[in-house]
Amino acid sequence: MSESRPIPVIVNSGARAGRDLDADAVRRAFAKHGLDADVQRVEGSAIDSTVKRALDAGASIVVAAGGDGTVNAVATHLLDRKDAVLGVLPVGTLNHFSKDLKVPPELEDAVAVIAAGHVREVDVGDVNGRPFLNNSSLGLYARLVVERERLQQHRHLGKWPAMFRAGWSVLRHPRTFSAVLHVDGRELCRRTPFVFVGNNDYIIEGTRAGERTTLDDGELAVYVLRPCGPWGLILLALRALSGRIVHGRDLDRLRATSFVVESHHGQARVARDGEVDVLDAPVHYRVRPRALRVLAPPPQEAG
Repeated sequence: MSESRPIPVIVNSGARAGRDLDADAVRRAFAKHGLDADVQRVEGSAIDSTVKRALDAGASIVVAAGGDGTVNAVATHLLDRKDAVLGVLPVGTLNHFSKDLKVPPELEDAVAVIAAGHVREVDVGDVNGRPFLNNSSLGLYARLVVERERLQQHRHLGKWPAMFRAGWSVLRHPRTFSAVLHVDGRELCRRTPFVFVGNNDYIIEGTRAGERTTLDDGELAVYVLRPCGPWGLILLALRALSGRIVHGRDLDRLRATSFVVESHHGQARVARDGEVDVLDAPVHYRVRPRALRVLAPPPQEAG
């Protein structure tokens, strides 16, 4: 890849991964490929304006260095653009999006993918006009994220200790809510603790659970969990690992390009790539086929 101007590398300084990232190591990795990296550490709230400035200045590549939340924030401004492409340095905690793209986790290898310049077009999910690259959900997981952030802020716990404590608290009392899903002219009425929406289909059983095999099928995968208590959730997780989930008994599984979720409340907490928004109900989901151009290994290399 030939890029004459410095490539903006956006780092979320409010995230631990961003604080720990060695900016000089990033610049050296880019320099090995004849590229100039402009490493910009910004607070999460300033990512939007930083990316907008970079694009207004003519950047054709914008790199997100961080986890899924940072990647989402940067990618939001690149949707449906043909003049700019996303690069990813997976330095966050989980990095689901980069893993499904098969971007290597090592810094120099990830930079080599950016330098190679192979562009893939991938789908993007949309909930009430807000994009998600991985998944979105209502119910149990959104509660877990809110509780985790509360513990991090008020108890000064690290992300993983806060996550475990929040998980214990939420799983002990897995509240359910009434939801009506309108999908392809049909209604699905359920009382559920959890509605999960994947941008493309997720593997939900076996050791590869949580992965996606494709990012450009042009469909959302919808999973509606049947009501179950704390032990039921644990047993369900064990059955998922052993490949023994029963569709129609443990959960409903649907595929759609768009659908609507109604509830009795005027607003709903909706998780989106690990962040939680309070959105007006009913909640509208749709897929935006191949809306994002991203630098990734070619499929034959990724496989």
